[in-house]
Amino acid sequence: MISFQLTEEQREMRDWVHQFAEKEIRPVAPHYDETEEFPWDVVRKAADLGIYSPEFIFQGFQDETGILPAIVAEELCWGCAGIALAIQGTGLPVAAIFAQGTPEQIATWIPACYGSAREPALGAFCATEADAGSDVGAYKSRAVKQNGDWVLNGQKVFITNGGIADVHVVVASVDPALGSRGHASFVVPKATPGLRQGKKEKKMGIRASHTAEVLLEDVRVPTDCLLGGEDRLEARLQRAREGVSSRSNVAMKTFESTRPIVGAQALGVARAAFEFALRYAKERRQFGRPLIDNQAIAFKLADMALEIEAARGLIWRALWEGKNEARFEHAEGSMAKLKASEVAVKVTDEAIQICGGYGYIRDFPVEKWHRDAKIYTIFEGTSEIQRVVISRTLAGN
Repeated sequence: MISFQLTEEQREMRDWVHQFAEKEIRPVAPHYDETEEFPWDVVRKAADLGIYSPEFIFQGFQDETGILPAIVAEELCWGCAGIALAIQGTGLPVAAIFAQGTPEQIATWIPACYGSAREPALGAFCATEADAGSDVGAYKSRAVKQNGDWVLNGQKVFITNGGIADVHVVVASVDPALGSRGHASFVVPKATPGLRQGKKEKKMGIRASHTAEVLLEDVRVPTDCLLGGEDRLEARLQRAREGVSSRSNVAMKTFESTRPIVGAQALGVARAAFEFALRYAKERRQFGRPLIDNQAIAFKLADMALEIEAARGLIWRALWEGKNEARFEHAEGSMAKLKASEVAVKVTDEAIQICGGYGYIRDFPVEKWHRDAKIYTIFEGTSEIQRVVISRTLAGN
């Protein structure tokens, strides 16, 4: 039986992370939003406290309900989505390593993604390309076996921590004729010759998170950097060549597992905007009474609260299903991400409306939250792609 009553451990974790977000993230969020610098100081503090560490990630994985990672993501993004992504962006390559790697690779590369409390490291997941975002079958980056090593060439775009990461996980095609089923993932350690950062993107929102191109020019890695190993890769390629049905590929498996967490991040942004708008509506007086006493405003807030709770229910259900059933049978991950991302955009928009002119200027944080919210309808699968996934599931495809 599913219960939405948090355990004592979950409540303690929520309160601990919330306190960190309130004391260490929110006060510096405007600075990093303005400068677009990477918030190394905050990441170091998170590492020092243990919030940024493989042990913390594994604690989330071990939660029997599956919802603990969502609780953490919501609280961090309540503080600032950009800084939260600086802290949690490493989770995407870690998810890829955990899902695809051998036990030896997991033991080696996941700790390497985080470094130490004294010298934290970063990970990056390199999938998207200029002409292939949601169309993962169109990836042009290639991995070719040469003299016992793998040689990677290509260009990746919109990569979180791209070029500054200590560990890059790169998705490349080893058999282009097989489309998305001919992909494999490779770990590229720091300072590997041929891997470098391209253009750093200047973004509308989540500006504390580093987003850049990753250029791969004859990047040579040994065979033990192929996630899962060569035997598993060859077996998978052979099944594809024989026409054995498969509904997933290496990139989409990673995105599928992280979509509810992305939804939780969006939820944190929405909740921050709702709480601010609610407080403002209680304090701001117009026509001799608080704004919230006007039905038009009260109904907006009621709808905002409703949508936030509905989104959280979908996220928690998806994570519970993923933890206890091992896979999403009814596109639960896509449903959760789709709902939460669109709720975040709507709620932050309504927060601006409630705050009026003050909501549109940078003296109030709601305009920042609105800018931050929009990315959640785009990355790790656009809203349109989520609807494709859901509709295909309904059709039984």
